[in-house]
Amino acid sequence: MAHDLKDVEIEKAQFVFSVYDWEGTGQMDAMDLGNALRALNLNPTIDLIGKMGGTQKRGEKKVKFDEFLPIFSQVKKEKEQGCYEDFLECLKLYDKNEDGTMLLAELQHSLTALGERLDDVELENVFKDCMDPEDDDGNIPYGPFLKKMMDNMVVIDHVK
Repeated sequence: MAHDLKDVEIEKAQFVFSVYDWEGTGQMDAMDLGNALRALNLNPTIDLIGKMGGTQKRGEKKVKFDEFLPIFSQVKKEKEQGCYEDFLECLKLYDKNEDGTMLLAELQHSLTALGERLDDVELENVFKDCMDPEDDDGNIPYGPFLKKMMDNMVVIDHVK
């Protein structure tokens, strides 16, 4: 269960849960499960969110706080979450000049063709919120982009 969570983690979980309890009923829509976990500084994959009970459509399922805590605890233990350093190492593979930049087109391709793919609207929103201007050669500094994306916990709505 959630017995391995510290008191401070439970308090943070209660606060985040209350934010996503839109109606004040003590229940959160399961569609918001991923966003709530990300607000707790976790990076669950879309697949993991689904395995933990997250849904693709609003109103399909509700989650109570006593159900949310074990989910939070379990996701916290997951190994398949990336962190800033992991993602930075991946982007370094595209850094041909080894100067902290990569082609914007390669970043765009990576985000739309690999892993949990973004569609064009999602990509546009991420770039609008996190992207520094590209230089004359079409390169962008990927470190600041990644930092902004992770610090702001950019929420990407994968509902189709």
